[in-house]
Amino acid sequence: MFALNGNKAPVSRGRPSQYPVADDRMVLPRPMRRVVRFCVSLATGRIHIPRHTGTAGVFVLFGAVGLYGMSLGGHADDFAQVTTAAAGFAIEKVMISGNVQTSEIDILQMLGLDGATSLVALDIEAARRKLADLPWVENAQVRKVYPKTIEVTLKEREAFGIWQHGTELSLIEKNGSVIAPLRDNKFASLPLFVGRDADSAAADFLDEMSSWPELKARVRAFVRVAGRRWDLHLDNGVVIKLPESDIQQALVLLHRYEQSEGLLNRDIAAVDLRLHDRTTIRLTADAAQRRASAVEARAKALKKAGGQT
Repeated sequence: MFALNGNKAPVSRGRPSQYPVADDRMVLPRPMRRVVRFCVSLATGRIHIPRHTGTAGVFVLFGAVGLYGMSLGGHADDFAQVTTAAAGFAIEKVMISGNVQTSEIDILQMLGLDGATSLVALDIEAARRKLADLPWVENAQVRKVYPKTIEVTLKEREAFGIWQHGTELSLIEKNGSVIAPLRDNKFASLPLFVGRDADSAAADFLDEMSSWPELKARVRAFVRVAGRRWDLHLDNGVVIKLPESDIQQALVLLHRYEQSEGLLNRDIAAVDLRLHDRTTIRLTADAAQRRASAVEARAKALKKAGGQT
């Protein structure tokens, strides 16, 4: 056996006599540490700043302030127009299709194109709404074709007839909506409807007249009377007074008279069909005078013949 002797203090196997003392220094969050390290590096010159960085920063600041001011003053759109147009996006070509009654000049004026309008800054929805305000336009589509073209496609309203209300003449659609005032004679072949409510009742009445094409072709004006019934003014001046109801029955009776007597080609002023059990025919002034003279002459002849007997 060997004996080991030394000056080394014996190792205690029990619990330590005291714990380590905690560090009381403040520890920054990880993101803040990076900011502090950057600031220290910037202050000690370990980070190189390019020349003119300060000048560029000042211009950036002024630019941001200017843009904010234009936004508050409502000039942001104007600025966008100018800058993008100068960059080569000014509208130079407008392709229009679907316009028959709407002139291209009216379309361009409504869009407000002045040769410097930017395609990038053009508000498509606003342009579409402006074109829809034109009298003949039912709906409009506007499409951008970069870099300098817009396409405009129109669907126009269809004229159904001419409506006379008072002294005004207007073109109307089939549903009675007014399209525009009548300005020229190119729509002279359309049927003429006269009177209050004639615009809204025109389509239904014309459907009833579709069974009588020959009579319909001779009508010069469809006149609405008191918003309840119709008078037909023919091309030879004869007026046919129709009832409020049973129009087809009245037209059948009129057709029967025309077939058997040639009524509408005689020297008459009006045919009154308003009463179902009676038809009244009014002669023209000349015809009435001739008839009165004929009746008077006949009465004299009968009187003379009676005196001789």
